Amino acid sequence: MKRADEDEYRQFVVTRLEPLRVTAYLLCRDWHTADDLVSITLGKLYRHWRRVRAMESVDGYVRGMLTNAWLDECRRPWRREKATDDPPDSADQTVHEYALSDREMLLDLLRQLPPRRRAVVVLRFYCDLSVEETAQVLGISTGTVKSQAARGLEHLRLAATGVGVNGEGA
Repeated sequence: MKRADEDEYRQFVVTRLEPLRVTAYLLCRDWHTADDLVSITLGKLYRHWRRVRAMESVDGYVRGMLTNAWLDECRRPWRREKATDDPPDSADQTVHEYALSDREMLLDLLRQLPPRRRAVVVLRFYCDLSVEETAQVLGISTGTVKSQAARGLEHLRLAATGVGVNGEGA
């Protein structure tokens, strides 16, 4: 890679690293895995930077790479194991306890969604992509994005209110 291309790549990574990490975390709900996914994505991006930088929407393409890396990771056999939560690092949990519990509840509910549906919800409502952009990133039709988003939101609403997905109380 030429020096100018490498500088442009580094500038892109510096400005997009944290949003990519947060998006990856929302998809997988584990900071270590999120960092791995971002590393995989940025490694692939580096190899193909000359081609990717000429694209109309580099950010959208990179989000697609990240989402596909996560979906690939979900298919791996060792990812089917469920990890247990670690104990808290500090005893001082009173600061922002209410907001933190709401965020944790939302992340737990998000984790209940199947991987493809979770990807649609995260890309549509966290990354604020349009239906068409989400469809392009995931390589699916706009109708599939709409139905998966609607089903995902309905599941989140029902689970948040304590009503089972079948309409049964919790």
